[in-house]
Amino acid sequence: MSVDRQVFLKRNVVLDPLFNHWYAWTHLISPATAALNVANHVKIMKSFLANPEVHEDAAKDPQMMGGPFLDCPVDQSDRVAALLERTLVTQAKPLELVEALKGLDALLAKEGQGLSLESLYARVPAPLRGYVELFYDQENRPTFRLFESLLYRSPFYNRGAQALELFESGADGRPFMLSTPRLEDPTRLHVSLTLDSPAIDALVRAKWTATSLGTLRDSLHLTAAQVPLLDALVTDTCESRVSEPYRGEQVRVRYFGHACVLMEAGGVSVITDPIISYDDAGGIDRYSFSDLPETLDYVLITHNHQDHAQIETLLHLRHRVKTVLVPRNDSGSLLDPSLKLTLEHLGFRNVVAVDDLQTLDIPGGSIMALPFLGEHGDLLIRAKTGYIVSMGGRSVLFAADSRNMEPELYAHVHRWVGDVDMMFVGMECEGAPGSWVYGPLMLRPLTRKMDQARRLNGSGFEQAASLVKQFNPRSVWVYAMAQEPWLRHVLGLAYTPESIQIIESDRLVKHCRERELPCERLYGRSEMVL
Repeated sequence: MSVDRQVFLKRNVVLDPLFNHWYAWTHLISPATAALNVANHVKIMKSFLANPEVHEDAAKDPQMMGGPFLDCPVDQSDRVAALLERTLVTQAKPLELVEALKGLDALLAKEGQGLSLESLYARVPAPLRGYVELFYDQENRPTFRLFESLLYRSPFYNRGAQALELFESGADGRPFMLSTPRLEDPTRLHVSLTLDSPAIDALVRAKWTATSLGTLRDSLHLTAAQVPLLDALVTDTCESRVSEPYRGEQVRVRYFGHACVLMEAGGVSVITDPIISYDDAGGIDRYSFSDLPETLDYVLITHNHQDHAQIETLLHLRHRVKTVLVPRNDSGSLLDPSLKLTLEHLGFRNVVAVDDLQTLDIPGGSIMALPFLGEHGDLLIRAKTGYIVSMGGRSVLFAADSRNMEPELYAHVHRWVGDVDMMFVGMECEGAPGSWVYGPLMLRPLTRKMDQARRLNGSGFEQAASLVKQFNPRSVWVYAMAQEPWLRHVLGLAYTPESIQIIESDRLVKHCRERELPCERLYGRSEMVL
């Protein structure tokens, strides 16, 4: 094909972010959490190679979905072995960091007996020297914090492991992201781009803005063998579109699936926890990238889980986003990497970290951050917040996955903010075990009893009904239930009518409707006007 030919990227082309051939999420960006997850990947691959049939059978069992089982056929064992061997070489520095973290933890456990820690700095494992502060908590237990900004500027930040994989979307299903690598596939275009590269913005824009084939090829630094793969992903005619600006007088609220909600009023757009389906994906009715406005004024991230801060969608939106709001968490905790630093190192230029009850004025309204309890396994995680968005004289509460286990907290909040017009509440009341997200980051593993007791739970009926009573909304919407098929590879969930999450949310819907309060459990797509 002529390099001067004007082409568009097909609108159903998936851009999967990768880190060392694993699906990239936020814990694979921050250097320390990335290193610990790489060590976990090594563990999973070794387990698969030791018993590939066990993994293959477990991956087919719906009851085992989301577990630490690599979803690959047995006959791909040689490719897994090759990735494992390559990982041990290319990720040597991050794996060295993991051993240093374990060594530091052991040192503090042995030597931190309540006396001064100053002499221990000389005994910090060499890879960590200058990257940690040692201190005692209020119970006089020794611990440490990371200088995370410095780690991003250290040899442990491996940008070279970042890449993109391009292919046309088919069915919604993909292997579960936390336990299965993306093995090399000759039918897919693997592009060695860092995830902050402006070339990604140009690639996304090519879905509706013509560009020369040569420009695309050059920006992606393709080899001769890769050129045909790109050529198969382009077309001569534009298949995508950008939604016309909403010009209605009222506030329009659109549900895009899971916890992704778009609010528009007065020329201002606000979107929460974006995770969006591709065009032409088939299956259930849905909004897609083509239903978004050209500019997104504010993106609100509620917390640092892979279904709420999804890199894949965020990279698609980066070129049109003005401001991203995230909860403030700059403590240097190993379990709680900074969302602000993560997004800045993904190429976002205006990331604002907000504290509880901090208010940001926006044209025609405001955005307030709210305290957030639950869904984090009783760990000290600061990277979590709810929001109240006020637009067009209306207010909408996004409670995300908050579990209202201390009603007095929201009673205090309500006395400050008053009633709201609309409330969105997540009701994944029986979440994954705490180790599902945080296990790779724990230098001392939880016992099974602890792990099962400290699940990542959102609100059940009692907690959600209490929120409704406290904030007195005019309508209630259950969301963030991970039911949409394009969430399957991110969360590995599949509910039945007997699932406790469905039973509890059905109870809330019935409870509200009996009180003539509009309530619905959202699925797929929906539009409301305030």
